[in-house]
Amino acid sequence: MPHTRSRNTSPVPEVNWDAGLKEMNETWKGAIACVGVAIFFIMTIGIIYWQVMDQPNKNWILKGRVSGLIWERNTHTLILQTLSENKTYVEIDVGNFPDMDQNFVKNLCWLNKTDFCYTWDSITDLKITLDRNFAAGTECYNITWTPIHCDVRLKDCFSMTNVSWYGGGSLSAQHWPMNSVNMALQPFVISNLKSSPGAYGSVLERYFLGSTGVSVLINPNIQISMSIEKNKSFCVETPASTERFPLQYTICIGQTIQSVHQEIGSQLYESQRMLPDIAIVRRPIWKHYGVSDSAAKLEREVRSFHNKLRRHGLGECLISINEHSTMLLSSKDHVTITDQGRETQRPHKDLHPFKHLNLSITASPYQSVNSEQLQSYLNKGQENYWLSLQSKLDGSQAPILTKWKGQFSVRLNVTSKDAVNWYFNKVNNLRNKLGAQYIIFEGAEGNTFLEQSMQPPKGLEGDRYAEYLAKAIAQLGKSAIITASARSNYLPLFVQMSPLHSDWSYRGIKGIVPSVLHYSLLGNNFFIPDAVGGTLADEFLTDEELFIRWLQIVTFLPVMSFNTPPWVCCNDWVLNLTRRYIQKHQHQVVPLLIKYAEEWLSSGNPIYRPVWWLSPDDPTAFTIDNEFLIGDEMLIAPITDKGCTQRDIFLPGRDNQWMDTNTLQVFDGGTMIQNYNCSLQEIPVFIKKT
Repeated sequence: MPHTRSRNTSPVPEVNWDAGLKEMNETWKGAIACVGVAIFFIMTIGIIYWQVMDQPNKNWILKGRVSGLIWERNTHTLILQTLSENKTYVEIDVGNFPDMDQNFVKNLCWLNKTDFCYTWDSITDLKITLDRNFAAGTECYNITWTPIHCDVRLKDCFSMTNVSWYGGGSLSAQHWPMNSVNMALQPFVISNLKSSPGAYGSVLERYFLGSTGVSVLINPNIQISMSIEKNKSFCVETPASTERFPLQYTICIGQTIQSVHQEIGSQLYESQRMLPDIAIVRRPIWKHYGVSDSAAKLEREVRSFHNKLRRHGLGECLISINEHSTMLLSSKDHVTITDQGRETQRPHKDLHPFKHLNLSITASPYQSVNSEQLQSYLNKGQENYWLSLQSKLDGSQAPILTKWKGQFSVRLNVTSKDAVNWYFNKVNNLRNKLGAQYIIFEGAEGNTFLEQSMQPPKGLEGDRYAEYLAKAIAQLGKSAIITASARSNYLPLFVQMSPLHSDWSYRGIKGIVPSVLHYSLLGNNFFIPDAVGGTLADEFLTDEELFIRWLQIVTFLPVMSFNTPPWVCCNDWVLNLTRRYIQKHQHQVVPLLIKYAEEWLSSGNPIYRPVWWLSPDDPTAFTIDNEFLIGDEMLIAPITDKGCTQRDIFLPGRDNQWMDTNTLQVFDGGTMIQNYNCSLQEIPVFIKKT
């Protein structure tokens, strides 16, 4: 029987066939996987290309009616522009997050068209709110950076590229604009420039104005430091703290620098503006620095000085005495008066022995630790009358020691109602006893806690001390003078300008006009300039030319102030020139001051104005720091260079005409007069023709 066997018709064995099929499937799978990887790689490259190469560097993040904010991702910059992008108001370099490639910014406020929200890398939150509640053409953006963690410093820098900036704090060498200044990062608080010449000065507001029609107003209730890098930027920064301080400011735009200031700057504070006693503008102030420690001798010196002023035809004035002399004269109980009806002389007590001298006295909120008065106050349990620290053990108060005029002292606690009432009762007694018409209050500058490297208590952060003291002083009446101002430009007070060097630099005569413009821009129109020739050196001036050029400038300021008598520094003809300029001030300047004081009261427009006020679109006007306007009708262009008898003068306003008061020649506005000739006895003054 034949043997039968099944056969496989395939040339490949079955087992071999199965293995081949498996190999074929793995090959296809590998090919498909490679294709998938390739597609994923191409998509990744495409996304990266879209984000890095194809996506625009700038993204609109918030739009108003005329302007909007753009995020520039490569430089981490917020740019405020017109919607047509034909004008840039300002660029803000944002330093609030690490150096990282932030591809784009997404609004987390969703469909809200007036808010923008974003969180940067779990470090800080940003919120921007658009505010349109202003005149046509004006828009504001409220910007708030809030740290998410402790010890985060928030910092924004405002570019000076193509923008001239004004405002902020006064400086020992004042410039206009502030672009040419270098200032190290330091607390943005009022300081005494005499003891701290590298700090910010006695008039300070957190308000900045840019020539492109932009203004910045920083929240006054937060602690900030500020730096200025010449011609590059100014930066504001919060301290690193466990309290997580936010950085808050409002940035506004307008059609011109003038219009945005009128809309925003004139309304810095909602309080109603009040005029001080402007009768002082009619009378020059003559400073008398007593060197005697005898009240009787000092009295004779003051009376002799008063009589000498009268003999020289300068008697209609105020005589200002310093704090030491004030306290010395107040210690004198009575003066001897001759009884003409009897043969003998008897001492009589005169209630106002110095009234006819027209005194301006000086006080400060400091008390020396060596004084018997302080010991008496402490024994009576009045420790809370002074800035103090509370003991953690028994809760007792320990006054903080600080230095005032070379002596260890304590400082009045302006947050205590009892302390303030006690202090001003004391000041009123001084004024009544000496028959003084005006009181100069020194010592509001500085923050005692920051000076001692202590965290200020709630209510006394930054410049709150100066603010509280000014409000209390204003309750005494309208005849007070303060040496520091922050958030008090609406009060009926005069501000004493910082002392200057007796030279031709920006720390001396060149700094007067920039200071005038700075004070007025911040709403402090009623100020008393430093005395003719400067007082920082506490010496009489010996430079006759400097005396004359300085005299010519202060003639057109609210009050004429003198330290060096002209018969001490100069030839006899300078005394006659001094009388002439005092009369010019009384007859020509005072009426203008009164007129524009009323305008300031109603509108907030500054009395003293930069030339760009009438030429807000002329780039030439933005850097002129040696001319100023009284209102819109008088232009003063003093000479501030030693030995010069000519200068260039810019006449603002293309639609205006200006008459030279020296030659009666008429010039068109919007032009520059080259090499205007002016002798030592003259000052260039122009009146706008109507």
